[in-house]
Amino acid sequence: MPELRGHGRRLRVVTLIDKPDITGGGERMAVTLAMRLDPTRFESILCATRPSAGTTFERELVDAGVRIVKLDRGSKLDLASWRPLVSLLRRERIDVLHAHKFGSNLWGSVLGRLARVPVVVAHEQSWASARYDLAGERVRAALDRIVISRLADAFIAVSDADRKRMIEVEGIAPERIRVLPNAVPTPVPTGADLRRELGIARDAPVVTTVCQLRPEKALEVLVDAASLLRAEFPDLKVLIAGDGIEAEPLRQRIEEKGLEDTVLLLGTRRDVPDVLVAADIAVCCSDFEGTPLSMMEYMGVGLPVVATRVGGIPEMIDDGVHGLMFEKRNEQDLARALARLIRDPEERRRMGTRAQERQRERFDLAGATRWIERLYVELYSASKRGAAGGADTIAAASDDR
Repeated sequence: MPELRGHGRRLRVVTLIDKPDITGGGERMAVTLAMRLDPTRFESILCATRPSAGTTFERELVDAGVRIVKLDRGSKLDLASWRPLVSLLRRERIDVLHAHKFGSNLWGSVLGRLARVPVVVAHEQSWASARYDLAGERVRAALDRIVISRLADAFIAVSDADRKRMIEVEGIAPERIRVLPNAVPTPVPTGADLRRELGIARDAPVVTTVCQLRPEKALEVLVDAASLLRAEFPDLKVLIAGDGIEAEPLRQRIEEKGLEDTVLLLGTRRDVPDVLVAADIAVCCSDFEGTPLSMMEYMGVGLPVVATRVGGIPEMIDDGVHGLMFEKRNEQDLARALARLIRDPEERRRMGTRAQERQRERFDLAGATRWIERLYVELYSASKRGAAGGADTIAAASDDR
């Protein structure tokens, strides 16, 4: 990607998402990129299209100097609520509209073109999530191909596996797709003692997972695996941090199996690094994933990861090297993998160290942010507005940043 050099105005970038919630991986990636853009070269604005009842990144966004625009859409058919965004795009001559996840990708592609935004970027967090979309897998695939991929200047996938499916199943032109794995900053624990807070013994084995409590996360499989492990490891603790529509069904399942003292639902936590360093093993038991940020956070603190062999996960960890993989929806397979690591602290340590090294080499947030910044510059330079203004209209990136 070319680097333009000059000393002109900043590029105006709007990040478009549904809600800036702190527990969703796609939302966190979008918000983090918006906050990390170089303020000397980019003016960052975040547009949240729906109200959020949960904990959000609003405080962090304001502290980072990101302007927030709220649309408060009530439903998919609430077309009038899009007017403030269209007005903003036109009035402030926005240079880049970067949408994240299917709904925002669809509306962002259409409205961005109607408002004559020079650069429109669509960013999909997991192609496989199409099967869970209310629009339906076939309808969504058609909209990805016919609308989003044709109107957007770039369609970002988060894994090579997603890119392959988008090409082979949806029929999207390969040249429209860019691959950018998700990335996270190195987790920094505060030093708080979560084990003491929760009354967990120092030598008790602790397994954790952090995610939105949604059906596709298959957390009931983790609960069932804990039930299988309890006889051999009576002091086992399983920590589930996050909230969502599956919270009550999970609570009922835990009670039915008599696991109230084993599986603890922590709700939404802002101290995720502290939750992670209190654990010995991390788990991702999802039915599908792109490149989950939660796994990168697990790796970042040196935890071995036990994960389903789905989506982009095999691109993140090697089975037996950085963690262990198991077949989705197989609680016995998950229980065997967890038991192996609980029994062998030295193997856990080796895998955790390798996982941490890989996270820092491949899933570094600073590198991902620079990649996005170069993409913005490349696409803007190729647009009519960018070509008309010339290189000196953009404050350029430097290779030594």
